[in-house]
Amino acid sequence: MSNNLQIPDKKYFSISEVSKLCDLKTHTLRFWEKEFKELTPVTRKGGRRSYQREDIILINKIKALLQNDGLTIAGAKKNMLTQSKHSTSKDFVTDEIVGDLEKILAELN
Repeated sequence: MSNNLQIPDKKYFSISEVSKLCDLKTHTLRFWEKEFKELTPVTRKGGRRSYQREDIILINKIKALLQNDGLTIAGAKKNMLTQSKHSTSKDFVTDEIVGDLEKILAELN
């Protein structure tokens, strides 16, 4: 996952915003929603997707598994399933908090 990803401070993101942030095509995001049950953006009126910060972090994790680690979709699913058994949502939030604190510390220095 790219640690340099700067996620703007807002609650919801459109699919086009996420596409630009993550450097992925919108059709890839829609495909991944079908393949990875963990990726579930809020669906609004008219079927419009609204992604949250956690979704963007998950998308970058999937992207890293597929592109950086060279895993297949099946391999990435298995990896995520194994990791979810070994971690809790607290770990997920803690990683994000640590990242935010590191950014603040860098700005202070």
